[in-house]
Amino acid sequence: MKEGIHPAWFEAQVRCITCGTTWTTGATVDSLTVEICSNCHPFYTGEQRIVDTEGRVDKFMKRLQQRDDIRSAQELREAERAPHDLPIAELDISARYANILEENGVKVVGDILDRLGDEDDENSILAIQGIGRKVLSDLRKMLRAQGYQLAE
Repeated sequence: MKEGIHPAWFEAQVRCITCGTTWTTGATVDSLTVEICSNCHPFYTGEQRIVDTEGRVDKFMKRLQQRDDIRSAQELREAERAPHDLPIAELDISARYANILEENGVKVVGDILDRLGDEDDENSILAIQGIGRKVLSDLRKMLRAQGYQLAE
């Protein structure tokens, strides 16, 4: 061991500020203080008080559930308000596709909703010349954005 490179070693007195207990340990300083020790810590003394009977995670999950319930109720109210007699032209689809649909008897949103309810009817929309899967998926997105409930 090299001489003069190691710190001085003391028999240090450790003192707890909370309860005043002292004990001896080895350290590089001659005295130490701690805020809490095993003599006064609630975990070790058994005097631990449980203030919060319901955990924070449980409270958060309860608030999250309430938020989801409020959102779903709001979406349901908006869906009930959405008119089925809204003209196709008022959706944000291009005029070309709106004209093609109107020429083939699909004039209002209710007509699209009726046809999207069944897979065979969905194929009847795709059977219209000029209407493809891209237009159909765009129609679905726009209707959902307007608050309409679509069958999957």
